[in-house]
Amino acid sequence: MLLLGAHMSIAGGVETAFARGEKVGCTAMQIFTKNANQWRGKPICAESARAFAQAWQASSIGPVIAHDTYLINLASPEEDKWRRSIEAFLDEMRRCALLGVPALVMHPGAHLGSGEQAGLARLCAAFRLIFAEAPAEVRVLLENTAGQGSCLGAPLEHLAAVFEGVPQGRFGVCFDTCHAFAAGHDLSSAEGYEAVMAEFDRLVGLERIEAFHLNDSKKGLGSRVDRHEHIGRGALGRACFEALMRDQRFSGVPKILETPKGDDDEFDLMNLALLREMAGECQ
Repeated sequence: MLLLGAHMSIAGGVETAFARGEKVGCTAMQIFTKNANQWRGKPICAESARAFAQAWQASSIGPVIAHDTYLINLASPEEDKWRRSIEAFLDEMRRCALLGVPALVMHPGAHLGSGEQAGLARLCAAFRLIFAEAPAEVRVLLENTAGQGSCLGAPLEHLAAVFEGVPQGRFGVCFDTCHAFAAGHDLSSAEGYEAVMAEFDRLVGLERIEAFHLNDSKKGLGSRVDRHEHIGRGALGRACFEALMRDQRFSGVPKILETPKGDDDEFDLMNLALLREMAGECQ
């Protein structure tokens, strides 16, 4: 089965995401477990966890992953913000464990002028503290970034540095197509896609990829600007997605849209249909 879906809203309760996902034809899904613009959310009670589990069991949706809040910065040079981010990330992992969600996607953070090496050191130190307390059943998926501002994670070497710096970590990668292109990794042709994947395999390892974010890019190659566009309608174009949808190395890896949704998630329907068409053309 093609594991394809979108990030879905949890408005009205975490369990409501399944009905929304099913409506647009998701077979995989990403959610927030709380408001993404708040440090902490309402605790997940036993009733909410039970409702989520029941909705998932009754659903045609398979893998579910979560994304952490945008406020967290585990690379921050500011001690108070760094400590608060660690506590918030631990809370996110515990929320995932309560819901049975096995993986939490996160951006590596921003060094805020302290420099890349200092930021990576802070990030690794944060993860060493986190994994000493975090629930063992939840994995962390590092997401490559566009490199906007002082954000880490645009060079693939940054991901490799975290894996090396935190050998006890339970890590994978969520590969974002828009972010990779905006960071300067040219996926816009079939040949470019293969070259980027070969470089990723050399530096990080393709086996590390446990999820994809499928997003076209509003901005050009190397722009370092994170702006998502509908599939095939941005600067990245169709070839990358056609290559990815037929790449049997990733047939069992969930592929998640984070593109503009439109009214009543109408654009999810459009983008998912196009991606299924691309997969079908190559089967």
